[in-house]
Formats: sequence, C-alpha cells, structure tokens
Amino acid sequence: MRQGLEAFNRGEMQAFAAIVADDVVWHQIGAETMQGTQAMRDAMPQGEVDWQITADVHDVVANDEHAIALVNATATRGDGRTLEYRTAEIVHIRDGKITERWAFSDDTQRITEFFA
Repeated sequence: MRQGLEAFNRGEMQAFAAIVADDVVWHQIGAETMQGTQAMRDAMPQGEVDWQITADVHDVVANDEHAIALVNATATRGDGRTLEYRTAEIVHIRDGKITERWAFSDDTQRITEFFA
C-alpha cells in the first residue's frame, strides 16, 4: 500500500499498476466502479490534466489478504484551488496484488464537486 501510493505521488503509473491485479474491481469515490486494469487505463485522462492529487499516508493496517490505508489527501486544480480531505483506502490482496479496492472519504460531495 505504501509503495503503491508513493508511486502514485511520483506519477509512476507503471509502478502503481504493477501492484494491481489485471481483474481488479476498483470502486471509486463519486464515480462508477471499474472492472479490470484495461477499464482503469481507458478511464485515465488523455493528455494534460488540470489537477493533481497527493496522498500522505497516515497509517496502514494490513495482513496477507487485506489492507487499510488511512490517507490525508490534497488535490490541487490548475486555477490554484485546493481541497484537503481524508480517505480510508481499503483493499483485498491476492498474491501481493490488489484485487478489489474501495475508498471512503470524509466528504464525498466536496470531492465530487471539486473534480466536476
């Protein structure tokens, strides 16, 4: 979890993708659930985006099959607006890869509005 979120912060999507199973079920905050890494790739923005998210891991609780990362996130838009929020990133793990993921936030409505 820590390595994956650190790769995400650095923009290393290949390193992040390496810890995600091909048949992952990815539940998103305020959006549709994606099935598989191809659906995740297809949903990624093409070209430049006007936002960035940085995940600061507060703590991780895990065993061989499950992990929960408590995250303080900061989202920044190109116009300078920022949003700070907290999430619990919850995952199922099989063979060292994420097979299903949920994220729960302290304010889903604010997150949805910020990225609209």
